[in-house]
Amino acid sequence: MGVGYKATFGDGLLSLRVGLSHNVEMKIPDGINCSIPSQNKILLSGIDLRLLTEFAAKIRKIRPPEPYSGKGIYVADETIKRKEGKRNK
Repeated sequence: MGVGYKATFGDGLLSLRVGLSHNVEMKIPDGINCSIPSQNKILLSGIDLRLLTEFAAKIRKIRPPEPYSGKGIYVADETIKRKEGKRNK
C-alpha cells in the first residue's frame, strides 16, 4: 500500500518498486510459489509454513507499514493502528 508501489515476477526473481532509489530483487526460495494478481498484491503459497512466513517477513522488512501515513508492505489482512500527526493549536 503506497503511492506507486509495484511488484513483478519473472525468472525466479521477485522485483519490488517501493519508493526506493532502486528496485529490490529477491530470489524466490524453492518450495514457494509466487503469483501477482495485481500490480500491488503478491500471493505466496507453499507447503512449508516456516519457510513461507520467513520469506513474507523478509519482504515486509523492506518497507514496514508506517503508523502515520499507512504506507508500507502489509502481510495478509494486517491492520496497523494509525497515529495522529502533529496539530497546530
